[in-house]
Amino acid sequence: MPCYRCGARQVDPARGASPWKRGVRSNQQVLVCPDCQGSHDWAADLDRCARCHSTRLVRRLGEVECRDCGFVAEPAEAGSDGAAGEPSGLAEEVSRALERVLGRRTGAEV
Repeated sequence: MPCYRCGARQVDPARGASPWKRGVRSNQQVLVCPDCQGSHDWAADLDRCARCHSTRLVRRLGEVECRDCGFVAEPAEAGSDGAAGEPSGLAEEVSRALERVLGRRTGAEV
């Protein structure tokens, strides 16, 4: 995943903590490279927790979880992308891949 601001790609990090930061912006997981962290108030662009207003959010499996207070927002609550209730592009891609690999429609009775 590239830096959302400049498009730089993260390379395999050396051992230890990564200098890249992650967050959620417009209900999508994003990375921020070290250069952009120093040249811009990057945290101001991130979504905030509905409960504690922290920017330490992580998105996984359609939900956004706050790493500070543990609040989990359902997809309809999570952001302003306007796609609540509709399958994401990733979900559609996974569904097509499963159809190809398994040779059947996903959701069909086995």
